[in-house]
Amino acid sequence: MMIEIKDMLDLAYENGFTKAVELDVTSLHLYPDVREMCAANKCKIYDTNWACPPGCGTLAECEEKTKKYKRGIIVQTTGKLEDSFDFEGMEDIKEKQNICLNQFIHKLHDMKINMLPLGDGCCSLCEKCTYPEKECRFPDQAMSSMEAFGILVSDLCKLNNIPYYYGPNTLTYVGCVLFD
Repeated sequence: MMIEIKDMLDLAYENGFTKAVELDVTSLHLYPDVREMCAANKCKIYDTNWACPPGCGTLAECEEKTKKYKRGIIVQTTGKLEDSFDFEGMEDIKEKQNICLNQFIHKLHDMKINMLPLGDGCCSLCEKCTYPEKECRFPDQAMSSMEAFGILVSDLCKLNNIPYYYGPNTLTYVGCVLFD
């Protein structure tokens, strides 16, 4: 099914995102340095999940996946924090982004949209990922992060004229959806 950018953006807003803009797919750059940050394993998830490196594929394989799509959108959820130590607020904003993104992706699946959604953080569909012993249980639903694909999110936002930083005591989570 073919969907217009305007309809995709409208659907994104209907699903609760605070900002949605068209993504110029030519601005997608996958950087080895970003992937190397994943390998530093600060999140403790590297090499434990099909949607994270190395399970999500090499950088070249990720680039091959992104090149299949000619259109895209960036979606954001921005929220206010009480202060820079408001970890509960940070988690609330992240949860809202995840709920919005999951609802949005589910609706796009129902519409039979051919897409590649990329979120923030690792896939959390399963309590325990099957990686690497067995294949992914939900390959059509598992979602890699933008960083897992080597995307420097702040640069992508800048290149697409969408703020990444909205001022003191705010936090923004970013995702994108590439589609036909």
